[in-house]
Amino acid sequence: MAEVTMEKIVSLCKRRGFIYQSSEIYGGLNGAYDYGPLGVQLKNNIRDMWWKEMTQLHDGIVGLDASILMHSKVWEASGHISNFTDPMVDCKKCKSRFRADQIDLEAPCPVCGNKGTFTSPRNFNLMFETHIGADSDTASTIYLRPETAQGIYVDFKNVLQSSRVKIPFGIAQVGKSFRNEITTKSFIFRSCEFEQMEMQFFCAPGEDEKWFPYWREQRMAFYSKMGIRPDHLRWHQHGPDELAFYAKDAYDIQFLFPMGWQELEGVHSRTDYDLTQHQKFSGKDMSYLDPTTHEHFIPYVVETSAGLTRNVLMAISDAYEEQELEKDSRVVLHFHPLIAPITVAVFPLVKKDGLAEKASEIEHALREEFSTFYDQSGAIGRRYRRMDEIGTPYCVTIDYDTMKDNSVTLRFRDSMEQVRISITDLVKEIQGSIKNYRRGNDE
Repeated sequence: MAEVTMEKIVSLCKRRGFIYQSSEIYGGLNGAYDYGPLGVQLKNNIRDMWWKEMTQLHDGIVGLDASILMHSKVWEASGHISNFTDPMVDCKKCKSRFRADQIDLEAPCPVCGNKGTFTSPRNFNLMFETHIGADSDTASTIYLRPETAQGIYVDFKNVLQSSRVKIPFGIAQVGKSFRNEITTKSFIFRSCEFEQMEMQFFCAPGEDEKWFPYWREQRMAFYSKMGIRPDHLRWHQHGPDELAFYAKDAYDIQFLFPMGWQELEGVHSRTDYDLTQHQKFSGKDMSYLDPTTHEHFIPYVVETSAGLTRNVLMAISDAYEEQELEKDSRVVLHFHPLIAPITVAVFPLVKKDGLAEKASEIEHALREEFSTFYDQSGAIGRRYRRMDEIGTPYCVTIDYDTMKDNSVTLRFRDSMEQVRISITDLVKEIQGSIKNYRRGNDE
């Protein structure tokens, strides 16, 4: 099996309309990317699958969409203004900039090769600062949020009082965050603008000991549902030098990206730190009244925090395969049908004799159930290869027999097997295949 490299992933994403460099016609903007027609659909499918998993399939989890712009006191309370920094150094010769904790300061500069040219490390705050209103002074300073979690914490009481939820319960949110990274790298893995999928689970002190391993198990199981290969996933527990001072425990789900094992999602036991801080800085009561014991307490929090953009990169990297066949080769993306940008492609064998009209009619009928694509150009084999390369799990071909007996050919992406099936059974057959899908066995 050919090696999956970041160069191959980037090339495929550009060529097939998954992801583009932002502002490319002006030379591009470092650390910013645009999602093309297939990329935005893939991203939305992953987001929707996560949202359903959290808010529909679990008890007591509600949704929230907090504002990107928040009062600057929020970030003072959370510690981001004073502590959300990375150590930065510059090369005095080539002016390149690096994170001091990611290079050997005694070694030559990795860009120009000069030695002893690094400046002394200095802290660099990762938040984007801007101003709200007409005046640009200290009072008008606000920040683009560097994480979505704080919006959940400051709205904790609003949700509690308006949604009739009781502890234990969770609040889920998907949204954009912004970090002024010193160095952006590895395509969309580390960028300045990205999306997060976070859920904060509130429970009584002591109950976090039960819920922390529960959510670890649930989050790893989610990636199995996505069809991600289990040998590409592993746990990493934070050591003493990695663990935040307020956290009881923290684990990362790591994925084997083309550049090696890297963090995909974090599961953190955050204690009562966040709500306590916001109570202190806002002067508002953030405690919970237990309706049974009539006791007040600040809830503990178990957090699950996943990067949506990293999930997109994971899905493409894990699905990518180059296959050598008997007569030719193909690039195929083995997306789970639930997240594939296009679920069903419909082809007429030829354009004439009413086949194109029949194929168009079938494609329009399938739109009610699936994301579809119609293609009538080129040889049928080339059309199959185009769909393989963008991860379309099912192709339906209309031929002359269709006009006689109302049957079509259904082709499965992974196995490349083809079956003859009645048009009336087509939706049911595809739905059954999606429900029972296993990578490499999609019939």
